[in-house]
Amino acid sequence: MFVKVNAAAVHGIDAIMISVEVNTTTATKFMLVGLPDNAVKESYERIMSAVKHLSIPFPRKMVVVNMAPADIRKEGSAYDLPIAIGVLASNEIVDKSDLDKYVFMGELSLDGTLNPIKGALPIAILARELGFKGLVLPKANTPEAAVVNNLDVYSADNLRDVVDFLNHNKELEKIQVDTRKEFYSHTESFDIDFADVKGQESVKRALEVSAAGGHNLIMIGAPGAGKSMMAKRIPTILPPLTLNEALETTKIHSVAGKINGNYSLIAQRPFRSPHHTISDVALVGGGTFPQPGEISLAHNGVLFLDELPEFKRTVLEVMRQPLEDRKISISRAKFAAEYPASFMLVASMNPCPCGYYNHPEKMCVCAPGMVQKYLGRISGPLLDRIDMHIEIVPVPFEKLSDDAPVEKSEVIRKRVIDARNIQQQRFENSAGIYCNAQMTSKMLREFAVPNQAGQELLKMAMLKMNLSARAHGRILKVARTIADLEASQNIEVHHLAEAINYRSLDREGWAG
Repeated sequence: MFVKVNAAAVHGIDAIMISVEVNTTTATKFMLVGLPDNAVKESYERIMSAVKHLSIPFPRKMVVVNMAPADIRKEGSAYDLPIAIGVLASNEIVDKSDLDKYVFMGELSLDGTLNPIKGALPIAILARELGFKGLVLPKANTPEAAVVNNLDVYSADNLRDVVDFLNHNKELEKIQVDTRKEFYSHTESFDIDFADVKGQESVKRALEVSAAGGHNLIMIGAPGAGKSMMAKRIPTILPPLTLNEALETTKIHSVAGKINGNYSLIAQRPFRSPHHTISDVALVGGGTFPQPGEISLAHNGVLFLDELPEFKRTVLEVMRQPLEDRKISISRAKFAAEYPASFMLVASMNPCPCGYYNHPEKMCVCAPGMVQKYLGRISGPLLDRIDMHIEIVPVPFEKLSDDAPVEKSEVIRKRVIDARNIQQQRFENSAGIYCNAQMTSKMLREFAVPNQAGQELLKMAMLKMNLSARAHGRILKVARTIADLEASQNIEVHHLAEAINYRSLDREGWAG
């Protein structure tokens, strides 16, 4: 008997429909075709053990399973459930009358328990788009899939539950999530705050400008100056995610298997901080089994690279194109995938190997030329793509012991949101542009033109600091953001002066 069961495969961050076709004839053999990988081929052993453990009769016949389309490679163990249902239905152990109404996905353990899978959210979105009535998933995956409306999401603990559900002997639990309530209940809940940071007012100002315009920045300072502490608090002053951004971010984390089981929707901007030993594939994505990399997991959030010069040069260079295009295209011989990568890059570094170059109190012990050599680990083209360079000095004891109230993140965030609202109105007719950091050259000529005095100041800075054309554009973008924070329609001289001051590493003689 021939039976077709609906399943899905994740390609990039989207899903495509897979039909699991099962045919049984007189013989005793199991064949699996349709370009399955080893994990899919091993499903037979898991299915056999599961049905025996649950006392479900398994057919002693020739079973041919085809996974269509046959030219798309099927990967992972998530096809265990649809294959098992197809085999049982083809032998009339399961009623096949409702199979065409549902999509089934789940990994089987040897005792028949359903284990969670990756990519439940894009699969749910595909099921709704194709008009299926429902989606049957392991219990752990149902919260993330249930954020998709107009689709029934059923939670199953084991294979027996699904068999009884299809035979109309038992109802599966239908999971419902109030997406908006779930989303808005977690957008403001932060465990950290800028109120914890004593002193460093100039650095906080720079981080506020960076957050308001979505600008990349690098912090240079001695060990213990507070670089990592402040970087971790940047998400607390960024504008909250929109519902569409939250769904897109959740989809990426769902594909990577990074969803927290306690939440159905990612409601806060991601903060990713990979170790400096990371490989280039782990950073940008891809691999034998293509997965989103750290730059995609940081989409709509912050990617923090601590101790930037310690990263391998090849790892840093692969970021140059995503920083410009805000997406990463992975092309291999047998597949091509595109992952979004619109993130805010925040980096930190010591000024030299010993860490105390330009320190107000401690002596740098590095040999002559070591500071320049240390900075040289970061290529000029990459530094050029970082809008703001900020020097940090340690906080003196008087500041640390001061009990004066410190500005909270929510106050800074309010100013950032007001500036972003101005940008949103400015770019409302420009698709894909949401903040000043994304402005094109044409937009700079329209929205970031300084007055005559500003032009003279910028010309002087360009000549004295020997800046590139890209650095010229970065300064104008940052100046536009500073003006937006003051709700100023025009870029004034002091806006440009502050923006130029955020190009520390471009100053002649900075590194000796």
